[in-house]
Amino acid sequence: MKMSEVNELTVVELETKGRDLRVELFNLRIQKTTAQLEKPHRVKQLRRDVARMETRLTQLRQKKESAKG
Repeated sequence: MKMSEVNELTVVELETKGRDLRVELFNLRIQKTTAQLEKPHRVKQLRRDVARMETRLTQLRQKKESAKG
């Protein structure tokens, strides 16, 4: 997922998508330990996607706090 796509999501969508990505990442880690992982590059992609979600959530929260104070 590109950052431009992430920027268009709302806070609720970001939280939901982040949770889904973490679950998928967990499942891939389990597959990796049991030597059943078919797409090892997907782990790296998911880690980066989770980081993008968290970065955007942090930006939105800081923006919201600065607007208040």
